[in-house]
Amino acid sequence: MRAARVVIAPDKFKGSLEAPAVARAIADGILAVRPDAEVDLAPVADGGEGTLDAALSAGYERRSATVTGPSSTAVEADWGLRGCEAVIEMALASGLAVVRGAPDALRATSRGTGELILAALDAGATHIVLGVGGSANTDGGAGMLSALGVRMLDASGSAVADGGAALVDVVSVDASGLDPRVAGAAFLLASDVDNPLLGPQGAAAVFGPQKGARPEDVVLLELGLSRFAQAVQAAFDAAGVADAPGAGAAGGVGFAALAALDAERRNGIDVVLDFTRLHERLHGADLVVTGEGSIDEQSLGGKTPVGVARAAAAVSVPTVAVCGRTTLDQQRLQDAGFQHTYSLASREPDREISMRDAARLLHQVGEEIAARLPAAGTMAPGDSGTPRTPSTTESERA
Repeated sequence: MRAARVVIAPDKFKGSLEAPAVARAIADGILAVRPDAEVDLAPVADGGEGTLDAALSAGYERRSATVTGPSSTAVEADWGLRGCEAVIEMALASGLAVVRGAPDALRATSRGTGELILAALDAGATHIVLGVGGSANTDGGAGMLSALGVRMLDASGSAVADGGAALVDVVSVDASGLDPRVAGAAFLLASDVDNPLLGPQGAAAVFGPQKGARPEDVVLLELGLSRFAQAVQAAFDAAGVADAPGAGAAGGVGFAALAALDAERRNGIDVVLDFTRLHERLHGADLVVTGEGSIDEQSLGGKTPVGVARAAAAVSVPTVAVCGRTTLDQQRLQDAGFQHTYSLASREPDREISMRDAARLLHQVGEEIAARLPAAGTMAPGDSGTPRTPSTTESERA
């Protein structure tokens, strides 16, 4: 006989709580009602913001480095190391969240991300996860490559300045100075973005406006990325990589990683599930709790909750979801793998209050989840204590 075991694997509630705090609040609610329950906190992410938190919770050691921020001023950026494996969250070095002042879409650089890669190589890392998302730059990863020793040259043979706008002057790329350790390292690009580098679905057109680019800026950035792509593909014998899915991720850093670092691209949530070893932790669980701030159409494209639900379904463990709000109906939520969906909006319809008091509301949700758990000692190891499936989602009743 044993106590019920619950794995709690949420993403962040953006603008409210980071994933570890979400997991902790839910766990505290469960334990308040069922102190006999075994809870395993496994905060996760989709490869973007929150990826490092997931790594640290999985046993990676926090490291820190002073790097060049997106505005070319110094920032202190954390990264993670476990043995020879490193996890780099690009947003912490080159993201909108660390921009000093207003975003500058034309000049923002990814150089700091390259400097974090150097720090990881200095520490002996030979397997590097590059989690992209939340970036401030649209420089095609030129800044990242510059930090690693690659030179972007203009017609006179001089190095061009940092930033996407300067790429219009690129006529060639000199890769002879690329840090030799790069060739001995395996890079994994963690991203759920499948956009190409160029065109109407490319980095400049789709993501540039989110970083402050005006229509005329998008035109300039697109031209620069096009010239940069031609030069990089020639230098690294990487024809066609600009068209690859994910090349447009993080302002084109995806392109640079694929073309110059020979990175393998995988869906971000799958990468995070691997390094958090969630698949192993699911064995023997009676329930998985996942979630994020909003469960909507985008979530169905492979965001954290759906990825966790799929992993749990593979080992026949039921999954419930917790969210700030959901725009999906009951059938679509169940089709996504959630036996029940708890919405904070059903408890506090005022969005501002709900975000401010998310920890308290998540604690309440944890209490309700606990009430559905099988009683201690009612299952032998290997049984599945599947909670009752409700007829409606809470958001529909709200």
